[in-house]
Parts: sequence; structure tokens; C-alpha cells
Amino acid sequence: MQIISLERIKSILPKVDLISEIEAGFAAYSNGLVVVPPVGELSFQSPPGDVHIKYGYIKGDEIYVIKIASGFYKNTSIGLPAGNGMMLVFNQKTGQPVAILQDECYLTDIRTAVAGAITAKYLSPKNVEYIGIVGTGIQARLQLRYLKEIIDCNNVITWGRSPDSLSSYKEAMSRYGYQITTTANINDVIDRCQLIITCTPSEEAIIDKINPGTHITAMGSDTVSKRELSSNVLLQADMVVTDSRAQSKERGEIYQASKDGFSINDTLELGEIISGASKGRTDQEQITIADLTGVAVQDIQISKAILENL
Repeated sequence: MQIISLERIKSILPKVDLISEIEAGFAAYSNGLVVVPPVGELSFQSPPGDVHIKYGYIKGDEIYVIKIASGFYKNTSIGLPAGNGMMLVFNQKTGQPVAILQDECYLTDIRTAVAGAITAKYLSPKNVEYIGIVGTGIQARLQLRYLKEIIDCNNVITWGRSPDSLSSYKEAMSRYGYQITTTANINDVIDRCQLIITCTPSEEAIIDKINPGTHITAMGSDTVSKRELSSNVLLQADMVVTDSRAQSKERGEIYQASKDGFSINDTLELGEIISGASKGRTDQEQITIADLTGVAVQDIQISKAILENL
């Protein structure tokens, strides 16, 4: 069994076409080729935190993967990263351990950012004058970095609650060629941005309205209690896309909106759009929403890519 360090993982990732790898995973998932049991979850109140255990396998593949990822959001106040974890890889034929990827949640962060880029590829309007980022943490930074190769737009409006965090975000992301405007008024994002990515651990809706011709990818709501969008936003949308209908029945924005009359039957899966079974955005004035709770097939695909490129 190999133990692969974070440093080595980071050295391998530039060799991998992550967009293609994870697109293939989503398509396989929606085609019924992936076994993904319900998410295992631990929730903590004092201090607040959550641990997700996501696991599964692609039928006929060589491996299966068990991923453990945590988020303890007050860690930054004591000088620790908010996220941590690892991916455990086993031989699908024998059950023998193949590798421990000691990624410290890095691969989870990366595969989540890649999913955001893939979603924008299929659902974003063609003409994006401003990208809106809701949040200032690691995912808010990675989302913008991976959008660089998908969306031809350098103007960004970033919303956050902390002036210090907004300032730090602006300094960090300006290095990638983005023109960053920061705001504490969410309406600046809603009114001016055609592509909005929300990536916070909020448990109360931050966005409660949406304009025609806008796409929102909601990344942060991956538990029963989290939400970033009001039910009205989903009910108003022309198209709502999920990475997993099964997961959206019990967590995320779709789960929250279902309490107010939104139906899971009115959704598409991202993999269906990638495979061509369903169409993505067809009209520039459509309102489209993607609710991504994170699926184990992303972890499987990124783990395989690391091992294949060692």
C-alpha cells in the first residue's frame, strides 16, 4: 500500500486533465454505472463542524474509494485550516488497500472547483460581463481559478461579511489577472453578475432573488441544515440541475426548496447534460441553477487520476 503525501499529490495534478476526468465520472454516474451509497455524516456544534464520508465505485473498475473530509470553520481563528481529510483507495476485486492519499482535503477542494467549472461550461450564458463570487474562503478562490479556462471574463464582484477577508481575497485573486470588486451588499452581485458561484457554509439563504439571463452554481449547501438560496430562487428558475438527485432529496438547496413546493422531478442531472441525454442552457435569458452537493464519483475519478500519473 502506498502512502502519497500532499506535496506529491500537488506535483501530479498539473499533469491531469481534470475537466475531462470528472466530466466522464458525472456521465457514468447519471448512466447508472456508479454505485454510491448515502453520504455518511457527523455533525458537531461546539465548535461547529461536519465530517462527510463519501464512498463508491464504478462498475467494472479496478478500485473503490472511501473519502473522509471534514470542515471545522472556526479553525482559522486558531491558525488551522478549516478542511482536512484523506482518500482511501482499495482494489475492487480483492478489497486490498492500494493507497492512502493524504491530501488534507485538498483533492476535495480541487474536485469541487472543477465541478463548478464544468457546470459553468454547460449552463453559463455566453456573454458574462461580471462573475459573482459569494464567499471568500478556499473554495471561493479555487472556483475562480478553475473558471479561468472556461469563462472569458476577468471582472469579478465578491461578496463577504468580513472586510479583512474581502481585502485578502482581492489581493490573492488579482494575481490571476482578475479585476476584483468587493462588497458587503449581496444586491451588487445579484444585479450585476450573469454567472454567480456561492461557496459558503451558510445555514440561512443569502440570495433571495435572481434576474433573467443569470446562472447560479450553489456549492456550499452540502448538508441537511445548510442553504445559500431561498426557495423562491429555485421556483423562479427555468432549469435546475443537480449532480445527484438521490443526494438532493436529503441535502442541499433542492432539499430546502422542496419544503416550499419545489419538486425533485423538475431537475436534471449534470451527467445527463454532459452525456447529451439532456440539453443545458438553450436561451440566453434563461435562469439556471445548479445545486452541487458533491458526489463520490468525483473522488473516485480524481483518485484514479493521481494513481495513474504517479
